[in-house]
Amino acid sequence: MKWNDLNDESCPMARAMGVVGDRWTLLILRDAMSGIRRFDQFQENLGITRHVLAERLKKLEALGLMRREPYQDRPVRYDYRLTRAGKEFAPVMLAMTDWAARNLPHDDPAPFRFVARDTGTEIEPALTDRLTGQELTYRSVRMVPANKVR
Repeated sequence: MKWNDLNDESCPMARAMGVVGDRWTLLILRDAMSGIRRFDQFQENLGITRHVLAERLKKLEALGLMRREPYQDRPVRYDYRLTRAGKEFAPVMLAMTDWAARNLPHDDPAPFRFVARDTGTEIEPALTDRLTGQELTYRSVRMVPANKVR
């Protein structure tokens, strides 16, 4: 099954993987969240081929996570900017980064850290329930078939 075949699945996790199920897409989103906007900047930072980068950017645009905005007329060149949906992916990236830092340690320090925009202080991520404020962990949540939810 191809990644694009997952886009029509009823399972939200499968649909999400249809969008971001390869390393280049996740790394492009990471770079976009760090402020990179131009094709050449993405290519230089990632060491990705032009063909693969163009393909992934088109996919992210078609799926509504990024949009192109022209910044030059002749020749036409574009900035690639996150849409609302792309920006809403930030907590997923944060959770993945936090998980990897705790469970896949590395000798070298991470090349970036997450800080609160208003204070500049480093944050410690936690996933919580919007309704109760309860921290969501493997111990506090279980996944059940949809037809069994009360």
